[in-house]
Amino acid sequence: QVQVVESGGGLVQAGGSLRLSCAASRSIFSFNRMGWYRQAPGKQRELVAVIARSGTTTYADSVKARFTISKDYAKNTVYLQMNSLKPEDTAVYYCNAEDNAGDYWGQGTQVTVSS
Repeated sequence: QVQVVESGGGLVQAGGSLRLSCAASRSIFSFNRMGWYRQAPGKQRELVAVIARSGTTTYADSVKARFTISKDYAKNTVYLQMNSLKPEDTAVYYCNAEDNAGDYWGQGTQVTVSS
C-alpha cells in the first residue's frame, strides 16, 4: 500500500513563506508524476503544482512565480516552497502521487494565511 504523508502546514501572515513536504513510502522515481493540490472551504480541489518524473513542472497561474515544487530522491520527498503567501492561498493542501496503477492521496495539511 503506497502512502504519501504531508507536513509543514500552519498559520502564516500574508507575505510570509511556508514549505510543505510530501514523504512517500517508496521511491518517488517509481511515480509518473507527483503534485500538490488544494481545496478551500466551499470550493473544488484544484491543482497547484506538479512535477513529472522527467522534472518538468506545471503550475497553476495563481501561484506561478511564488511557489516552487521540487523533489529529493534520496529522501523520497517532494516539496512545495510557498513564498509571498496571500490570504487566498488558505486551503487544505494535498499531496498526490501517480503511477500506472492509479494515484494516491495524502490526508492533507492545513495552510492558513492571515491578512
